[in-house]
Amino acid sequence: MPEIDDKTMVEIEAAAFRTLRDHLMNKRPDVQNIDMMNLAGFCRNCLSRWVQEAANARGIEMSKAEARELYYGMPYEDWKAQSQTEATPEQKAAFEVAFAENVGPKETS
Repeated sequence: MPEIDDKTMVEIEAAAFRTLRDHLMNKRPDVQNIDMMNLAGFCRNCLSRWVQEAANARGIEMSKAEARELYYGMPYEDWKAQSQTEATPEQKAAFEVAFAENVGPKETS
């Protein structure tokens, strides 16, 4: 493996993240978040949450809605309306399992 300094490594990782985001948002918007979560244990919402957590860890106040808008490039509800379909009962049941295994218990409000 080539010798890579920390700054360059961060830039490479950031470029890979941007490529993943572009792929999911522009090349494969047809792939449903629930299917990603059920198969891979993460989805676009997880990626936006990871952005929020990274910002918050650095002292930058960022809400869930702000992180989602940053990631999706628009308010999440707008993207959801244009790109997501209603989940089937089977998808929803699989999601409950995948969410618990990969994210943790759902918060009740």
